[in-house]
Amino acid sequence: MSEADTRALAERFFNAIEAGDADIVADSYTDDVAIWHNFTRAEQTKAENLATLQGMMGRLSDRSYHDRRVNIIEGGFVQQHVLSGTRKDGSRVSMPGILVCQVSDNRISRIDEYLDSADVTEFRKTFD
Repeated sequence: MSEADTRALAERFFNAIEAGDADIVADSYTDDVAIWHNFTRAEQTKAENLATLQGMMGRLSDRSYHDRRVNIIEGGFVQQHVLSGTRKDGSRVSMPGILVCQVSDNRISRIDEYLDSADVTEFRKTFD
């Protein structure tokens, strides 16, 4: 995959989450994608992660990945960003994160997501 193709995949993936387009998110993953989270030290399957993202998309409006910094690495990309949005009660929430993404056949085959556990706790109040 070229650097331009990898950058386009990263942009399409995060733009789809911002837009709430679960179909594009699903299409951005390989069928056997694994998503690992540092705060749980567990992996999610494609179906589990799509359910998590759809829940977040349904509870958090005005989603925005800002301050995006994408670095292309061999076999994928690393993105640093801040995810912000509005809870149903009108309060704003934001959470910085870093994702290390492996890419295969123009799809994401693995994500290792690094978030501060204190930020995750605050962010998850969105789901209560």
